[in-house]
Amino acid sequence: MDLALFDFDGTITDRETMPDFMVAAVRPMRLVAGKVLLLPLIVGYKLRIVPGTIIRAAICWFGFKGVPVAELESHAAEFARLVLPSTVRPEALERIAWHKTRGDRVVVVSGGLDLYLKHWTEAHGLELICSSLQERSGIFTGSYLGRQCVRAEKVRRVQALHSMQQFGKVFAYGDTPEDYELLAFADEAYYRWAPWARM
Repeated sequence: MDLALFDFDGTITDRETMPDFMVAAVRPMRLVAGKVLLLPLIVGYKLRIVPGTIIRAAICWFGFKGVPVAELESHAAEFARLVLPSTVRPEALERIAWHKTRGDRVVVVSGGLDLYLKHWTEAHGLELICSSLQERSGIFTGSYLGRQCVRAEKVRRVQALHSMQQFGKVFAYGDTPEDYELLAFADEAYYRWAPWARM
């Protein structure tokens, strides 16, 4: 049995889905205010000056601090059902199906949030390793629970949950520098659906 590790945003999907989730789940007044107050960070991220971890942490804090878990869970379930299917690449589903027919263990390893990813992965019979938000007494604090699942953290979590000795080969699929460590960890890696040239 082999292990297949798939990034989600931009790999399984044709775009980053977290911005779409924010539009669907953040309360309207917060969304408007956030677009203004966080604009410098957003511009910095697009110019590759601000790291993705910083912008995601700021957006989640502003958008979700003090929001009841039940409220966000409801938005996330609807988002996974109505929005995510239209973003998924056919070639990604084909490759996932190929791994499953071989009896491989298929895991989505994403920096995205479990709130919506868990619904999609459960519907497709896949395992999930991803980022989560912290909550206290049924209310989100606005902070991440532990580290965001990107870069070396992806590899650390895979190793923590799986004994590599049980797998004959490790495949990995990614599309951004946040996946480089995961790709380097694999025996066979694909970057933007092309064989990855090791750095």
